[in-house]
Amino acid sequence: MYGSRQAGARASVVMAGAALLLAGCFSSGGDGDENDGSGAKVTQQPKDSDPFWVNPDGNAAAQVATYVKAGKDDDAEQIRKIAQQPTGEWIGPENPEQEARGFTEAAEKADRDAILVLYNIPHRDCGQFSQGGAADGNAYRTWIEGVAKGIGDRPATVILEPDAVLHLVNQCTPEEFHEERYDLLKGAIGELKALKNTKVYVDAGNAGWGHPDQIFEPLQWAGIEAADGFSVNVSNFYSTKDSIAYGKQLSEKVGGKPFVIDTSRNGNGPYTGGEADENWCNPPGRALGETPTTKTADPLVDAYLWVKRPGESDGECKGGPKAGEWWADYALKLAKATE
Repeated sequence: MYGSRQAGARASVVMAGAALLLAGCFSSGGDGDENDGSGAKVTQQPKDSDPFWVNPDGNAAAQVATYVKAGKDDDAEQIRKIAQQPTGEWIGPENPEQEARGFTEAAEKADRDAILVLYNIPHRDCGQFSQGGAADGNAYRTWIEGVAKGIGDRPATVILEPDAVLHLVNQCTPEEFHEERYDLLKGAIGELKALKNTKVYVDAGNAGWGHPDQIFEPLQWAGIEAADGFSVNVSNFYSTKDSIAYGKQLSEKVGGKPFVIDTSRNGNGPYTGGEADENWCNPPGRALGETPTTKTADPLVDAYLWVKRPGESDGECKGGPKAGEWWADYALKLAKATE
């Protein structure tokens, strides 16, 4: 039974700092560099354990600066727990080449790898909070080409289409769109893997939705063989332990492919205090999980990543704003709940 319905968390929203990024207004971003103008003093993490780029102009960094200006130093320090970590940059539908270039150039300048999330498949999210996506298959192919041009030879780790395969398995996406979606995913993997320094992880659900037996063949039909691996727990809350167990079972069925885990909000595990269909949507009492790193608890796990940006809403539930919009109050609660 499919109970997570987590896709509402992943709106492709261009964050407030994107305009600065696209204008090339980032700091050089070495290990000790800071974005002093923001007041957030965001630095890069040590490259040997965390080679991913920290965006010094993200929503969390802006919130730190706001709290500092207001004299709310304790709250600023809490939000800094988010601002100081690399998170996924969700590429929007309108300017994929420009955005991908901006993020990867800024990351390369800091001697880090950009984490990009591609979430624009046609008929996305089955009409839920993050419904939408490209108008049709040809529009999606053009969009992917734009992303690839923007990345070029610069290092990038790409999370490809959260929920796209899962929604085929659970029949949330109508049967008439299945063949096209497999073709689009396979084409996207091919386009991106033709690049010199791009890693691609195809999304493969989470530990709570069902069993790996249900999704391994669809992943194969989507072209997982040509990808670097798969991603699990994107925008969800399942524990790292459970995510590793799920990923390892699935890996056995897809040629031993490695995987990455979204640990952004799984510090307290999944919420079970409400209706099953809404336990994924802005659940209370959650906490930040393990910080991003390539030094993980299992050799099959390539990295812990913060794919979902903590503090951005899952959708208009429990008092939250639209999916993908920054929600300072929720971000503060996540941070405060984290040891």
